Amino acid sequence: MRGLAPRYWDRHPFHLRLHEGRLRPDELRLWAANRWYYQRAIPRKDAAILANCPDVEVRRVWRERIVWHDGGGPGEGGAEDWLRLAEAVGLTREEVLDERHVLPGTRFAVDAYVTFARTRPWVEAIASGLTEMFSRDLMARRLVDMREHYPWIAEGGFAYFTSRLRVIADEGRSTLDLVVRHCRTREQQEAAVAALAFKCDVLRAVLDAVDYHS
Repeated sequence: MRGLAPRYWDRHPFHLRLHEGRLRPDELRLWAANRWYYQRAIPRKDAAILANCPDVEVRRVWRERIVWHDGGGPGEGGAEDWLRLAEAVGLTREEVLDERHVLPGTRFAVDAYVTFARTRPWVEAIASGLTEMFSRDLMARRLVDMREHYPWIAEGGFAYFTSRLRVIADEGRSTLDLVVRHCRTREQQEAAVAALAFKCDVLRAVLDAVDYHS
């Protein structure tokens, strides 16, 4: 699974331009609006995992992810923090929520990810989320680079990254342990690797759409 790191989206041309400070404000807005469509799908993906999982101990752990994204009440959670970023780059909350900027390629890829979680065995759906193994370093670098290259973005817009960095390492380790523990046969292990490869493709497809349009 760690060998799939080169398929992650950290070296995508769009991300390289983002980190080098070469994106125009309108490109940042397009990215934020399309990434929102992915962010809003994560709790639905996790709810599908819960629905398919018969193991109560796994469900107790996994439901915390939904709470993190959705928050415990209005104005809380990772999704709310992403909306603040969208506002900080110049979008209105209304135009993000009504999804007018979401590209067909983004919608197709993200919807396929939710469908995967609904229709595949729960442990495969969990394995698909192991892009967490690769994302912490990218997120930490993004926070530094965006603060440097886009100083016009208000600090409050970075709340998603600062809060996510506090939990992502522990989540990645616990998810990997869970997948290794439950994927005991060669067939299950190969399916878990394929699930992670699929998720990498989903993420890159989102950036492909944004990169092509911009």
